[in-house]
Amino acid sequence: MKHPALHTALAQCGLIAILRGLRPVEAARIGLALYDAGLRLIEVPLNSPDPLESIRALRIGLPLDCLIGAGTVIDPADCARIHRAGGEFIVMPHSDAAVIRAAQAAGLACCPGVATLTEAYAALAAGADALKLFPAEQLSPKVLQAWRSVLRPPVALLPVGGITPAHLNAYVQAGASGFGLGSALYKPGFDAMEVGRRARDFVAAWRETRGEHEIQA
Repeated sequence: MKHPALHTALAQCGLIAILRGLRPVEAARIGLALYDAGLRLIEVPLNSPDPLESIRALRIGLPLDCLIGAGTVIDPADCARIHRAGGEFIVMPHSDAAVIRAAQAAGLACCPGVATLTEAYAALAAGADALKLFPAEQLSPKVLQAWRSVLRPPVALLPVGGITPAHLNAYVQAGASGFGLGSALYKPGFDAMEVGRRARDFVAAWRETRGEHEIQA
C-alpha cells in the first residue's frame, strides 16, 4: 500500500465513519465521540454543509492517528482543496481514473467505488489504495469472496451501503478488510452521545468478528 497510514488505521479498526450532513459546528464533538469508541477513519462527504470546514475542524480537533478524509469526491479539482483543508484520503462513489490520479498528485490516499471486477482492476491500475464495494446491497459476501480469490495483488475491500452491526460477520468471513458506515452510525440531528453509542456497537461487532474480545485502550 502506497499510504502506510491508511493501512495502519484500517488494521487498528477497519470501520470508516461516513458523516453525511455533518456541520462544522458539531464536527469536533462528533469526531471525538467516534475516536473514543475506537474508530480511526472519518469521512465527510462533499455534499455536506461546508464540508471542507468540517474536515479542517476534525483535523485540528483529533489526534493524528485518526485519519480525516472526504467522500463523494467526483471532481478531480477537489483533491487539492481537500488536501489544503487537512484531508488525508478520499472516497469516491465511482472509479474515475482522473480523480484517482488527482488524489495521487495531491498526496491523498484514494478509495474508489467499484461494483465489478473490471472496475476493480481498472481502479487498481490507476493507483487506488483500497476498493469501496458499492453499493454493498448488490454485492453479497459470496461476491466479495469470489473477488478476493482472484484479485492480485491483495487489496483492502470495503463494503459500503446499508451496513449494520449484524452484517459485519458474513462479510469479514468472506474477506472484507473493513466497512464504510453511513446512516446506521450518523444522521443529521444525532448528537455526540448517540453517535458514540452507535459507534461502540459497531466496534464491538467488529472486534467480535475478529476474535478481539478485550476492549483496547
